[in-house]
Amino acid sequence: MWLPKASLLRKVVISMPRIGLRELKIHASEVLRDVQENRARYIITKRGEPQAIIVPYAPAEESEPIDRQTAWTGLVDALDEVRKNWTSPLTADEIIRDMRR
Repeated sequence: MWLPKASLLRKVVISMPRIGLRELKIHASEVLRDVQENRARYIITKRGEPQAIIVPYAPAEESEPIDRQTAWTGLVDALDEVRKNWTSPLTADEIIRDMRR
């Protein structure tokens, strides 16, 4: 699996369209259609300041773990999967440090 160099990761900027609260009230149907059909994300602003984000619905995000142990087990399983598939010569810690510079 190809992974970009850590120096490239810093340059990736994901920008979401911004929409003011008043404009959202007027165009709510169009915005929701765009989110649903195109998986678009929007930053909702109030007086130019970000207040919320509209993201596409994902059923998996709605469910909550039954208890802490179930959540912890899921996290450990996910980490094991990452360890098995890690192909970078750098450690995750090294990549994060490089991104923070």
